[in-house]
Parts: sequence; structure tokens; C-alpha cells
Amino acid sequence: MSGETISIFWFRRDLRLADNPGLKEAANSGRILPIYILDESEPEELRMGGASRWWLHHSLISLNKALENSLNLYRGKPDDILAEIIKRHDVRMVCWNRCYDPWRVGEDRQIKENLKAGGIATKSFNGSLLWEPWDVLKADKTPYRVFTPFYRKGCLGAVPPRKPTGKMRQLSLVRDERSLSLDDLHLLPRTRWDRKLEPHWKVGEEGAQKRLAEFLQTGLEGYRKGRDFPSQENVSRLSPYLHFGEISPHQIWHTLRMQGESAHIDHFCTELGWREFSHHLLYHFPTLPSENWQKKFDAFPWTDDPGQLSLWHRGMTGYPIVDAGMRELWQTGYMHNRVRMIVASFLTKNLLIDWRHGARWFQDCLVDADLANNSSNWQWVAGCGADAAPYFRIFNPVTQGEKFDADGAYTRQYVPELAKLPDRYLFKPWEATADVLAEANVALGESYPLPVVDIRTSRERALAAYAGLKSPSSDSGV
Repeated sequence: MSGETISIFWFRRDLRLADNPGLKEAANSGRILPIYILDESEPEELRMGGASRWWLHHSLISLNKALENSLNLYRGKPDDILAEIIKRHDVRMVCWNRCYDPWRVGEDRQIKENLKAGGIATKSFNGSLLWEPWDVLKADKTPYRVFTPFYRKGCLGAVPPRKPTGKMRQLSLVRDERSLSLDDLHLLPRTRWDRKLEPHWKVGEEGAQKRLAEFLQTGLEGYRKGRDFPSQENVSRLSPYLHFGEISPHQIWHTLRMQGESAHIDHFCTELGWREFSHHLLYHFPTLPSENWQKKFDAFPWTDDPGQLSLWHRGMTGYPIVDAGMRELWQTGYMHNRVRMIVASFLTKNLLIDWRHGARWFQDCLVDADLANNSSNWQWVAGCGADAAPYFRIFNPVTQGEKFDADGAYTRQYVPELAKLPDRYLFKPWEATADVLAEANVALGESYPLPVVDIRTSRERALAAYAGLKSPSSDSGV
């Protein structure tokens, strides 16, 4: 025993010092032993992907620096780790901010029971959502299934989000001699492909605040429409910071509201509401990552074509806007939201490949891979999710490129082999004459692939498959 009476604060997806309710409670009680536990006991298919592990590695570096090198690291099951720490220190309380993934909810409940049985006080807080999932319910106390009433009635009609608190100063921190080193967590890949991500991100709480400030200055004005154009700056790129809790939704919400009233601010807050809806769905319907929300899709005739899936992974489908998005993902760990919808629609509707294959690839490659967002958004695009896009909404990758990347700036950046093609052929190079292709130094089938499927016939095939399903369930109302 160290002889010191202390509180443990367990960092999770709240890797920040400001607006951290659990950390604030622990600090109010005196000395703090701050810990992070790498727990990989979740189902393997839902485990943190390579890009997220890279982000976590650098986020822990940033957090440890902010804590004056006093962050203690562990690897294993939290229940076991906490019990072992408590044996060696005079711990009177353990605080944390809640996680809402299905297995975490049950695990946290058991941890609380075990700690209380040992005489240790426990306190948990909401540090990652604007509203608790169990507080936003319909009048009959059942969860919402449609976004618009969820947000307008359930969220905006509830108690407004709390105001964020500032960064705490002069924390009294305790180091544990049995803390692991960051390298002991083995978060970085053996083959250092991750280095290509570094120029695109400033990881950590400071980076999150800088990104928010940049968005307010250069991206918020025009956001409502500009967010659909991937070459413009009208996206926040705050999603990985939100996922790892380097910034809280409360900080973003109130910072935006302090800017005044505008359609752009309202629209961005609605996007925060969509994030809330995704977590609401995951909390109330824990099979969301693995099972079709609409059970009629259990009979959908997905195809099993590893070759086509691989071409989609590598950005070699022959459809430039799709390939640009998939290459942006691989090079930066991120993909523009409009393009995410285009590539997801292409996989699930033109290739008829199960949405779960796409969700797993995104889970591995995105630095902002979030189980709730990833699962609900893939199901939304595929047409099988809650409040889903209609099954007949099939994004045409040619017209989507022409509409949202008209000058080709985004597509040419990530598909440079087509950079010299005239705009009229950029999104349909197969229509260019031999002379135009030669002048642009494009050899279809060699320097750039021919389309993996015909866009028209594949659309008709998808519509026929959807038409063969049973009518939607009548329980999907608000």
C-alpha cells in the first residue's frame, strides 16, 4: 500500500482534460491516479481497426503530456486491472465516463457491483453524448426509430445540453510503478503504413480545438450546401476527435451556438443530432452492428464476390468518384461524407455486396471509426436500417461526380492517372474517344481499369432484388 488515499480516474473515450465530468469529480476528491486500459475483449469483428489504433497511440501521447507524464497504462480486462491497482494503493473511489457499446454497458455494471462489494465508491458520468439514450424516448417510453421526431421532439424538446466546463488546473497526480509503456500496448502496425496518415492530422485535445477554430473560420459559412462538395472546406473533420473524446459534443454545440443564429449552424447541430441518433439506436438495439434492422433484408440475395470486393477496397472499380473516395480513405484514414454515401451505395447496390463487408473495411481504415455511426450509416445507405434511405435511392457514381465534383479537383487529386482527361469524360472515361484517351495518357484496362459492372444493368438488378423482398414492417413509425 502506498499510504495515500486516492481516487482512480479511468480514461476511456474521453481523452481530454477540459469538459471531463468524471475527471472533475475525481479531482474534487483529492489525489488522482489517472489510468487508461487497453481492453480487447470485445468481439473480434468489432475490435478497433488499424487506423483507430494509430490515432489512439498518438492521442495517449498527447494526453500523457497534458498530465505531465503521469498517465498510467495497462492492458487486459478492466475488472482485473482495477482490482490489482486497488490492492497496491489506498483507493477510495473510481470514476469514469460511460461508454454505450452493448458489451461495455454490461461490463460496467459488473465492475460497479464488484467495486462496491469491496467497499470502493464508484461514480460514472456522461462525457460523450448530448443526451442520455434512456432519457430521449417516445411518449410511450419506447425508443425512437425515425430521426426527425427523435431530434426535433425527443432532443430539442428535452433539457438543453449542459454547458461545458473548462480545463482543470494543478491536478494532484499519482504514478503507478507498474504502469506499462505506450510501446507495450502495441498499437502501431509492424509494417509502418500508418506514417502516411501523419501529415493529415494533429491528434489530441489541442488539435481538436485547433480544428474547431479552423472550421469556424473557413468552413462554417456555407456549410449547409458546401458540405456536399468534397473539394471544399465546408466539413469540420471533427469526427475522430469526437470519437476519442479529445473534444466533447457539448464543447462543439455551445461554441457553435455562441456564433449566433444561422441555417449553417442549425444544420451542423442536426448532424450532431444524427450522431446522437446512431448511439441511441446502438444502445436500444445492440445487434445493430451485425443484424439487419429491417428483418426482411435477411432474405436479400447478396452476392459473394471477393474479387469485386477487393477492387472496391483498392479504389480500382473503374468509376472515378468511387475510386477517389476509397483512395482518400487509404491515404488519409478519412473520407468525405458525400463520397462515403456514394461508395457505400456502389458496394451494396451496384455490386450487391453485403453492407457488413463495407462496415468492417471502414472500421479498419477510418480514424473516426465509431461502432454506432458506422453501423447505422451503412444500414441507412443499404436500405435496411432505421429511417433508411429508400431502397430505390441508388447513387449514380457518374452523375454524383459531375454534380459534386464538377471541376474534378477532388477526383484528380486521388485518381491522378485521369488528371489530364477533360471534365466531360472524367467520370465516364469509357465514353472518351481513342484520341482523347491517348492525349490524356489513359489506357483503359491498363493505366486505369474498365468499369467492374455496368451502372445501368447493375441498378436494374438491385431494384429487382429489392422488389422481391416482403413489404416493410409496420412497426417502423415514430
